[in-house]
Amino acid sequence: MSAEQKSRVAFVTGATGFLGLNLVELLCADGWQVHALHRSDKGLAQLREFGAQPVQGGIDDAAALAEVMPEKPDVVFHVAASTSLWRQGDEAQYQANVMGTRNVVSAALQRGTGRFVHTSSVAAYGDGVFPDMLNEESPRNSEDHWVSYFRTKHLAEVEVDAGISRGLDAVFINPAGIVGPYDEHNWVRMITMLANGKLPGTPPGRGGFCHVREVAKAHVAAYEKGRTGERYMLGGVNARYEEFVRIAAERLGKKPPPVIPAWLLKTIAQANQLVSYITNREPDITPEGALVVCTDGPISSEKAVAELGFQCVPLETMIDDTIAWMRATGRLQA
Repeated sequence: MSAEQKSRVAFVTGATGFLGLNLVELLCADGWQVHALHRSDKGLAQLREFGAQPVQGGIDDAAALAEVMPEKPDVVFHVAASTSLWRQGDEAQYQANVMGTRNVVSAALQRGTGRFVHTSSVAAYGDGVFPDMLNEESPRNSEDHWVSYFRTKHLAEVEVDAGISRGLDAVFINPAGIVGPYDEHNWVRMITMLANGKLPGTPPGRGGFCHVREVAKAHVAAYEKGRTGERYMLGGVNARYEEFVRIAAERLGKKPPPVIPAWLLKTIAQANQLVSYITNREPDITPEGALVVCTDGPISSEKAVAELGFQCVPLETMIDDTIAWMRATGRLQA
């Protein structure tokens, strides 16, 4: 471990989230001084176990952020975001993804950060209006999209671009579906439902899947080698959801449920949304979520592979690592 590595300082937002924990773990293992921003105490023990310096706070106040952000950090990794696909959370999502990003950008400029790595998403491009494979140059339909997550991830990038015009040295990372340890809500939820025999059907679409540890490594590579203002798609492995469910079912000794037609899944989602207005409980599938899992758009990782050394890990490895972590932590019976 070099002296240069020991001296590098990172400020990480969303440090106790799925990607945040993996990134903090990687940075600490490489000898970084990590200031890990967290709002609640959830995940706090892990941050300390990794060797990070927990920092209590949120991204809703630029002045407060500037107070807890170290002076002239080598990099700010802005990972915090709302990934909600339920419209009752749209206003909170706008505040987190757009205004929160504006606040982090402002604080980073004020504190003189060396580089800013922004965790965006392929969702910032919209829902697949591109004619072929999605890449960094593809057209977007997200600016006024009815899905808040698509729209706010696009608008968050606009905030970072505004920061670049003010002198911020920023790079964008646009992952597809992230799979791996420390996931509490995304693919772990599907695997849990499959294990318990409660997954009613398999989504009909196709998406990109990338291992969370490779996404974390790509963030560090973006700090080291990324070009200012550039987007880097992390598409990973392009696969149908049917393949994901089939592999997970094999590992669990379960029979995969049949594929649900897109029209039926979207109809169920609309009915769920109507019920949620009465119960005020988030449905298992929302119209926004149905759109995501019915979309069939392959994603290119070519630029990230060439410039950041991004690795596309086999889907089987991602699922195996996730299930192993779930079993090791008692989230799934062995």
